[in-house]
Amino acid sequence: MPPSSPQPLARPLDALNFFLADVRDGLGPYLAIYLLAVQNWNEASIGLVMSTAAAAGIAAQTPAGALIDRSTAKRALIVAAALVVTAASVVLPWLDSFALVAATQALAAAAGAIFAPAVAALTLGIVGPRAFARRTGRNEAFNHAGNAVAAMLAGAFAYEFGPGVVFWLMAAMALASIAATLSIPAAAIDDHVARGLGDDHQPGAHHDQPSGFKVLLTCRPLLIFAGATVLFHFANAAMLPLVGQKLALVNKNLGTTLMSVCIVAAQLVMVPVAALVGHTADVWGRKPIFAVALAVLALRGALYPLSDNPYWLVGVQLLDGVGAGIFGALFPLVVADLTHGTGHFNISQGAIATAAGLGAALSTGFAGLIVVSAGYSAAFLALAGIAAAALVLFLLLMPETRQQQPATPSSAAPDAVSSTV
Repeated sequence: MPPSSPQPLARPLDALNFFLADVRDGLGPYLAIYLLAVQNWNEASIGLVMSTAAAAGIAAQTPAGALIDRSTAKRALIVAAALVVTAASVVLPWLDSFALVAATQALAAAAGAIFAPAVAALTLGIVGPRAFARRTGRNEAFNHAGNAVAAMLAGAFAYEFGPGVVFWLMAAMALASIAATLSIPAAAIDDHVARGLGDDHQPGAHHDQPSGFKVLLTCRPLLIFAGATVLFHFANAAMLPLVGQKLALVNKNLGTTLMSVCIVAAQLVMVPVAALVGHTADVWGRKPIFAVALAVLALRGALYPLSDNPYWLVGVQLLDGVGAGIFGALFPLVVADLTHGTGHFNISQGAIATAAGLGAALSTGFAGLIVVSAGYSAAFLALAGIAAAALVLFLLLMPETRQQQPATPSSAAPDAVSSTV
């Protein structure tokens, strides 16, 4: 059973999500800025490197989820992954070949697959399913606050010392995230609850059941949600790197700083959005809130081409805070709804994250090719069209998962993942 009073662990969880934010996302859009402004790579090569890294993350997602389901050392997994991501990023300034850059970023992406499901599992194992929605919203709020602070520091330091400063900032955040992880007592985490057995499980009842891709194929709502995440990330992943490239082309010296402004603006919006989702998802339901995220994503892609003015681009980037804030807070809730009582919460997160990673990997390469052949505006509009199509399909096909969340594993709804998977 989770601790009856998890409030004393609220601060360590807050700190973990805050400091892990910069490490969790790796170099992200800063990689595109660095390769364009410092290494003078073209857009197609940048997109290929980012797609290669994303492919490595895809391959690692489902094994990472299975490992977290089985592991009773979730804190150690987070610490090890943080060290690997940081080491792979810190060596980047000394690498100048395509193969080496692609290899280090692939390694970082594979290690980074641990973070999201591990933090969700750790949280579920501490607070239990009944408090999971509110705590997940708070997790995401602190995660976005950490990203905002890291981006502001990166922008300020990059202005003085150049784009390479982001590597050292990541190292500092990694050390702080490790300290926050270790401040959470291992005994406070119920490993059965953390894998989705519920806080009324029978010890050992599901612990030895195998996990695999079958968890996606036997649950129609979970499969539909996986498709929605593919389209969401296909439409979303390339937008911010494309904006960063446009800003860098206008002023290479200020490219990283302007990118930081974009990130900070979006992250500041994500903080209240994630907190609001955590407080309202159990009241309003998951489906209408996620539909808003898809609609805002389509609008954002359609607005970018209207102007190259940096102020306009940063203003439009605020919409990313709405879409990403909603998605980050809702993703583990929907998965938890559909896997409650099965013991497959983390393998399901990993499998759906694999689908999401596939969408993101295709996005950057796809958008890079469109930019080379038809320009930035065409790429943004294509991504907006994909988001609009995803919205229509989601509204037509996806059920409301909140109503399917059972009080006990034995009363699972028909569409929920079978506990015999």
